[in-house]
Amino acid sequence: MARTPDTDTTTGEPRSGLGRLRRRLSPPGIPQDDRSRARLVLDTLVLHLHPARIPAPTLRWTYTWGLGGLAALLLLLLVATGVFLQANYTPAAPDAYLDVLDLRSDVWFGDLIRNIHHWSANLLIVVAVLHLLRVFLTGAYRPPREVNWIFGVLMLLLVLAANFTGYLLPWDQLAFWAITVGTSLLTYIPLVGDRLASLLLGGPEVSGATLLKFYSLHISVIPLSLFALMSLHFWRVRKDGGLTLPRRVDEEPEEKPERVTTIPHLVRREAVWALSWLAAIVVFAAFVAAPLEGIADPAVSPNPAKAPWYFMGVQELLLHFHPFVAAVVVPGIVIGGLLLLPFLDVDSASVGVWFRSRRGRSLAAMAAGLSLALTPAWVLADELVLDWAGLLAGWPAVVANGFVPLTVAVVVLAALDRWVAWSLEGTVEERVLFVVSFLFVALVVLTVIGIFFRGPGMELTWPWAIPAAH
Repeated sequence: MARTPDTDTTTGEPRSGLGRLRRRLSPPGIPQDDRSRARLVLDTLVLHLHPARIPAPTLRWTYTWGLGGLAALLLLLLVATGVFLQANYTPAAPDAYLDVLDLRSDVWFGDLIRNIHHWSANLLIVVAVLHLLRVFLTGAYRPPREVNWIFGVLMLLLVLAANFTGYLLPWDQLAFWAITVGTSLLTYIPLVGDRLASLLLGGPEVSGATLLKFYSLHISVIPLSLFALMSLHFWRVRKDGGLTLPRRVDEEPEEKPERVTTIPHLVRREAVWALSWLAAIVVFAAFVAAPLEGIADPAVSPNPAKAPWYFMGVQELLLHFHPFVAAVVVPGIVIGGLLLLPFLDVDSASVGVWFRSRRGRSLAAMAAGLSLALTPAWVLADELVLDWAGLLAGWPAVVANGFVPLTVAVVVLAALDRWVAWSLEGTVEERVLFVVSFLFVALVVLTVIGIFFRGPGMELTWPWAIPAAH
């Protein structure tokens, strides 16, 4: 079938807004054939990621906040800066640390590129979590989008893995001991934990072999897996009918919402959003340096030795539960629950509505408030008052200090859920919202406590009482 020309054959003027946009973007000095070819490439790229027309309501920033696009932008930025860093890096000890020093002092813009890479990687974790949270709070994970939700959870795990493997690459004290603490969690997996840890580390402890393995995973397996899943994610968005349509609590879903062309309506917004964030990241990286301590020394352990900040919630749990429960059971339940979430809450009546309903907003706020109060109270009680091992003397440690306190925590959460169901007559979707909101805030509180309120010996203390260097 012949392609309809973009211009009127008699007047030479563009036929459509898309044609006029192409004409404005085409430099006059380039021959028409070359401009047509460039337009075709640009259109193919854009329309490969987006449909030609989209529902106008999905353009609201207050619905998506551009988090999915920002995550994709950060991934591309990490690849671009990572290629530059890779060309100036040797994955061996102590060469890795010396190469980082060279980047900071002898390579043009090397320090800036490293800072951009470091802060973009950390920002990606925050953006990925917020994106998943946005999808949950608007009910956009329900059928037929359950497969894409699973892809999102898997991508979040890969983002954490990418940050974890990249954490070791500077080969400084901070990285060495953070990875030592982080990989020690694997040893608590029954039967295969020690073998997994040894396989990942390349030996019994963090060493040059670990650095090489982490580097290989960081530049090949993990990014390739991430981009494969991201491609599937974009494909599923289109296959499932695009983004869910935003609507207010009392608003009925539109059967035929107004549709607008992707170019220029969506592309223009995405370009402004991307350029704004790129400028913000570059400015931030120019003034805030990525951390770098002295060269890794296995003989000198910092006090306290902490995991990377995104695993500090799990490290905080290790102080209150048996390691098997804290490092295996609880994370396993959380990840499994996230993957099964679309199959537990299948009511599509409120899809696109923030917090499900007006009562849902109140329940989410109530859950957050209760979690903000109960989580620190539980940490203090367990630190200062409770002694499960003493109360249950003679019981196996994994039961006395693991499954028993976990059961108590589950019973408290189940009691709150029953209260929402019976006293407040909450629906299934409102109860799911309440429980997930409670657990999410609890994880944030535990992470904040681990980062800012744990000093030497992992004792509770005020942030200003922690020595600047430890």
